[in-house]
Amino acid sequence: MDNKVYVFEGKTSTEAIEKGLNELKVSKSKVDIKILESEDKRSFFSILTPRVVKVEMRLKEIGEEPKQEVKEPKAENKKVVRSENVDNTEAINSAKKFLDEFIKKLPSKELSYDITEDGNVIKVDINGEDTGYLIGYRGEVLNSIQTVLSNVASKSSKEKARVIVNIGGFREKREKDLQNLAVKIAGTVIKTKKSITLEPMSAYERKIIHTKLQENDKVKTFSIGEEPYRKVVVSLK
Repeated sequence: MDNKVYVFEGKTSTEAIEKGLNELKVSKSKVDIKILESEDKRSFFSILTPRVVKVEMRLKEIGEEPKQEVKEPKAENKKVVRSENVDNTEAINSAKKFLDEFIKKLPSKELSYDITEDGNVIKVDINGEDTGYLIGYRGEVLNSIQTVLSNVASKSSKEKARVIVNIGGFREKREKDLQNLAVKIAGTVIKTKKSITLEPMSAYERKIIHTKLQENDKVKTFSIGEEPYRKVVVSLK
């Protein structure tokens, strides 16, 4: 068996892994995967520059026990039990302090933000011109900002703070795009009578697809794979 180590690159770890599996023509269970982390990734502000993720792959020996895959941190997918009527005052103050310093370092001018509470959720809306680089490819940078801000806010709270960050209405636009995609995919499945598997999505995005197609009596949806590579499958009922 080939013990050679292969390295593949992508904008995200998912893209790099998919590229590697396609080139090696193997399934994920046949390789050991290690996500390589560069030094500049440790700096938060490095998320504002184009990101290249490298993954290392090694073909497994026949009968070899699978090694635990090294994955990137996934703060959003953790289930957190929160008590009712949580006082978010300190968490919000920490978020404001961080955002004030963060915005000063950005090249965009006249950026502003609003923080509101929706139950136990802290919502942060950032607005201004030329904010595309703060959103990134399909919201990758936006989600990184959300993760960092959640960690900052949580340090000042007795419980983990749930923070949702939106920039220039991206969340609403992305939701509409996914709903339109769901309808289009359902139409293709009905026409061809063949199931379609979508690209890996976050739990939040998968839920949008599932919810939209619940109203369709001709197709059904379910998810396959493991986080963070779970995919939605659309098939005939």
